[in-house]
Amino acid sequence: LKKRGVEDIMIACIDGLKGFPEAVEAVFPKTRVQLCVVHQIRCSMRYVPDRDKKAVMEAMKPIYKANNEEQGYQRLLAFEEKWAKKYPLTCKSWLDNWLNLS
Repeated sequence: LKKRGVEDIMIACIDGLKGFPEAVEAVFPKTRVQLCVVHQIRCSMRYVPDRDKKAVMEAMKPIYKANNEEQGYQRLLAFEEKWAKKYPLTCKSWLDNWLNLS
């Protein structure tokens, strides 16, 4: 993009590809990187067996439908409290990516 003349990007909505946020920020340091919620949901659901997918997805909805960052984070903590023992990688994925999801 830089070689094609793009000077700056305000917001980059990206998937969860490792290292991609850092690569964007290295070239466009003022860019606000936001992870795509759909990609986050898909990624975190791969750790959940089919029998629990519906319940876990319902429990995730309040996180990404929150009115603000604080409310979303509180809902994420509630989600973690309920599901972390059973699906630790799902919860870890949301917590690790929270900065770029919020």
